[in-house]
Amino acid sequence: QVHLVESGGGLVQAGGSLRLSCAASGNIVSINVMGWYSQAPGKQRELVAAFISGGSTYYADSVKGRFSISRDNDKNTVYLEMNSLKPEDTAVYYCNMKNLLDSRVNYWGQGTQVTVSS
Repeated sequence: QVHLVESGGGLVQAGGSLRLSCAASGNIVSINVMGWYSQAPGKQRELVAAFISGGSTYYADSVKGRFSISRDNDKNTVYLEMNSLKPEDTAVYYCNMKNLLDSRVNYWGQGTQVTVSS
């Protein structure tokens, strides 16, 4: 079992920055994707950024050049650096860690609210 704890959300003005953190506890050996999703009110949860097994990264088109995903393997922590924030980035952000080949391995954080004021 893996437990994910997120932190770092908050209220920021447009153009500002936030850094989200997701600390994992438990056995993450079987994890091969670590990512962040966003879910705005009334919308589906969407993948924002992810590390994928093999070393590649993914960014949604809407955040390319503004957001950066990183990780600290020693701390089992993944980060999302969010710069040049826009009001449309307002959402609950969820950390996710999973195994692409095993649907039983799929863990979510509790979510952290990011609100960007105009």
